[in-house]
Amino acid sequence: MKTFLKISAALIFLGSSAAAQVDHLGAQVTLPDHPRILLLKDEEAPIKRTIEADQAWAKLHGVILAECDALMDVAPIERIQIGRRLLGKSREGLRRLFFLSYGWRMTRQENYLRRAEKELLAISAFSDWNPSHFLDVGEMTMAVALGYDWLYDGLPESSRSAIKAAILKKGIEPSLDPKYNSWLKTTNNWNQVCNAGMVYGALAIFEDQPELGKKIVNRALESVVISMDEYSPDGAYPEGYSYWGYGTSFNVMLIGALEKAFGKDFGLSARPGFLKTAGYLENMTGPSGLSFNYSDAGSGVGLEPAMFWFAARQRDPSLLWVERRHLLNDDAQRLVKNRLLPATMLWSAGVSTTAMTAPTSLMWTGGGKTPVALMRSSWTDPAAVYVGMKGGSPSTSHAHMDVGSFVMESDGVRWAMDFGMQDYESLESKKVDLWNRNQDSQRWRVFRYNNFVHNTLTINNALQVVNGKAPLTAVSKAPNFMHAVTDLTELYAESVQKAVRGVALVDKSYVVVRDELENKPAETTVRWTLLTPATVKIVGNNKAELTKDGKKLVLEVREPANVVLKTWTTEPANEYDAPNPGTVRVGFEVPVAAGAKTALTVLLLPPKAEKINKKTVEPLAKWPR
Repeated sequence: MKTFLKISAALIFLGSSAAAQVDHLGAQVTLPDHPRILLLKDEEAPIKRTIEADQAWAKLHGVILAECDALMDVAPIERIQIGRRLLGKSREGLRRLFFLSYGWRMTRQENYLRRAEKELLAISAFSDWNPSHFLDVGEMTMAVALGYDWLYDGLPESSRSAIKAAILKKGIEPSLDPKYNSWLKTTNNWNQVCNAGMVYGALAIFEDQPELGKKIVNRALESVVISMDEYSPDGAYPEGYSYWGYGTSFNVMLIGALEKAFGKDFGLSARPGFLKTAGYLENMTGPSGLSFNYSDAGSGVGLEPAMFWFAARQRDPSLLWVERRHLLNDDAQRLVKNRLLPATMLWSAGVSTTAMTAPTSLMWTGGGKTPVALMRSSWTDPAAVYVGMKGGSPSTSHAHMDVGSFVMESDGVRWAMDFGMQDYESLESKKVDLWNRNQDSQRWRVFRYNNFVHNTLTINNALQVVNGKAPLTAVSKAPNFMHAVTDLTELYAESVQKAVRGVALVDKSYVVVRDELENKPAETTVRWTLLTPATVKIVGNNKAELTKDGKKLVLEVREPANVVLKTWTTEPANEYDAPNPGTVRVGFEVPVAAGAKTALTVLLLPPKAEKINKKTVEPLAKWPR
């Protein structure tokens, strides 16, 4: 009874606020018949033509159908919650139902339909979809709504009734309760995922709940732009690589559904920076195939279906250069882990793999909350030199104290690396206060999260200032001296008057990292660190050889003159920290006198660069603009 009254009150509140809510849809709304989400009736034909015309697309289609076959004898998902999350089950539900529904749409094989129906009924019978962690509800609602819509004509009325009741009661209605819908005002991926899920639910049962459906869609159009503003001005996604794959993918799923249902996206794709974000994602992958995994990013990479939507929208197949490699080379086991994989087929737009040519620009930069600069010597040479640097702030959603950090690779080896995230449950289960981002939060004692282990500076053995911000202050795409400069002063404001870092790719051959510091009236000790999976051999006070997989890189300190290189372990001190085998930190510490100015200049030299004349490294103010 209490739950009913809460939901009723929420519905009354939503209705009473309708005057304040912008009516994007208008009074008369007519939607296509089922199927109406993402792929309308008879729109399978262009996909079939793409499959027939290109072997790579035929392979991917076959991979999806093979996974459908593999699901035939797998038991439906059970409601098993891990910690505070049901999210793993929601994601597997979306994966299964998207795959099986695609299989049914493309082949009309009855076994795919019946297996999907079995999954839909099992999920619909859950006690709830865990609204206290609403991402779980967002993904589960999308899963069930998509299955309901795509399989509508093949489902018996009894199944339809049970499924649409679950969409309403376990998906949409909890989103009306203020206890569960704080995501409506957040700027992060929760906004994108949850709004997308609710819109899918609303579209699926629109004929049964037209007024509620309109209000859910209108609400989403007002809310999702809050998170989409994070792409401004250039498309750099503040939460990093992995969360781009999450938030942006669901944002595109939302836009794709709106376009099919209403014939327009209500201006969402035109939001500042949104279409540009495809360039960000493409440039975030190095020649080794590894991503620049700063912040709470995982180490995995894979096919990104959303990139095919961006490429089709912009008529630019070069945005698919990285995706082409996944499309051609990833094995089935890796591909089918992606719960949105069938969307790749929907957004293929008939593009052949031969049309997916390399980009022309070797450097990409973006401002915003987490500015980045991404440089490489070549898109087609697997041994190319690649370097990525970030600015930003530890206060940003999912951020680490990694401001000023960089990754670097050459000869197919990631020499300067980032650990990325630690599994949240492994920390939450041990009562780590992970989501508190205050300066003295326990979050910053997690080994992988603080500046001590990132490729940046540590001053006086102190943490970076959480609320400090580091913008990019200069960039250049000059072919022989690509570079970017970020002002780190606010991150070390308690210790120094000024701290600026520049990273350059010189002559497409080697990397220069230069830091310029100006002390306050007190002495400081500055530590320069590089985290690496390589074996490190100190071969002189200012030089170290890094070796891995039969390849070599030389780290050479040009200034100050009297440094002594050393290594530090990556074995963490806390029992809740993840182990870090096969890694080491290399760098140096230097004392800086009170009020003094100093410069730290480090060269990262692949073997080919050792044989060429290295340019004199000028002060950052003289780096060409």
